[in-house]
Amino acid sequence: MTFDLKRGKLQAKVRAKGGELTSLTDGDGQEHIWEGDPAFWAGQNPILFPIVGALKDGRVDIGGKTYEMGRHGFARGMEFSLVDRGEDFVTLELRENEAALAQYPFPFSLRVTHRLLEDGFSTTFTVENTGTAPMPFCIGGHTAIRIPEGEHFEDCELLFDEAERADTHLLTPEGMILHDRRKPMLEESGKIPLRYADFAEMDTLIFSMLRSGNVSLFNRKTGRSVRLDFHEFPMVAFWTKPGAPFLCLEPWHGCAAYDNESGKFADKPFCVILQPGELKRLSYSICLE
Repeated sequence: MTFDLKRGKLQAKVRAKGGELTSLTDGDGQEHIWEGDPAFWAGQNPILFPIVGALKDGRVDIGGKTYEMGRHGFARGMEFSLVDRGEDFVTLELRENEAALAQYPFPFSLRVTHRLLEDGFSTTFTVENTGTAPMPFCIGGHTAIRIPEGEHFEDCELLFDEAERADTHLLTPEGMILHDRRKPMLEESGKIPLRYADFAEMDTLIFSMLRSGNVSLFNRKTGRSVRLDFHEFPMVAFWTKPGAPFLCLEPWHGCAAYDNESGKFADKPFCVILQPGELKRLSYSICLE
C-alpha cells in the first residue's frame, strides 16, 4: 500500500512496506529520492531498527541469549500499519510479531510520521517499550538523495553548518567499526568534496558527536543543495556505491558493532534503553534549497 502526500508544490509517496518515504517531487516535477535501481542499490529510504549497521558475526547477546539479525535490522522488510493520515502527513506503526521476536525479544511500538514541509519533509520516529523489561534499541535514517540527470556526483560537496575538525570511523570488510583507526576528513573547513574514490576505499563516511546539527549536499556548479537536519542524533553517516547517482544522508542513534565490542546489545555505542512504558521520539528533516 502506498500513501500520497501533498503540500503546496511538493508531493511525496510513503510505502507501508518498510514504512518509508520513497518519493519527493518538487514543483518542476524533479524527483529527489533515489528510485531504487538494483543496478546500483535497490533501496531508497529504509528505516534502520532495532540496530544500525552490522552485528559482530551477525549475532548479539540480549539477556545472556544469542540472537541473529541482518544488517540494519528487520523493520525495513516488514509491513507497517496505518495509524493516522492527512493531506500532508502519514503515521505508520510496526509492532512485534513472530518474526521480530525471534530476532529481538521485546514487545515494542515503532511509529514513524512522514510530514511534508514547505521545502521538504520531516521524519519522526517514536519508539515505545510496551513490555515489562528494559528494552535496548538503536535507530537511524538512510535517505538516498538522487543526483539529478545532467548533474554529476563529484561536482558536489558536503557543507556542515559549523567549522569541524573530525575523523571518520573506519570499517572492516565485514562492516565492523575499527576501534583503533580513524581517518581525518574534516579540518576546520566544514567541507568535504565528494569523490567516488573515498567510498571505494572506506565504504561509508561515519562521524560522531559533531558540533554541527545540519549538513548540506551542495552542487558547486548549479548552486542547489539538499539539507539534512540531524541535531537530535549523535552520529551522521554518508554512503553511496561508486558510480551511482545518489548519496545517502543518514542520521544515526547507534552504529555498527565495534571490532572489539562485548557483543552485548546494551553495550552498543549510543544505544537507547527504554524502561517499561517509556518512549523515545527522534526527528530529522530534509529540505531543498
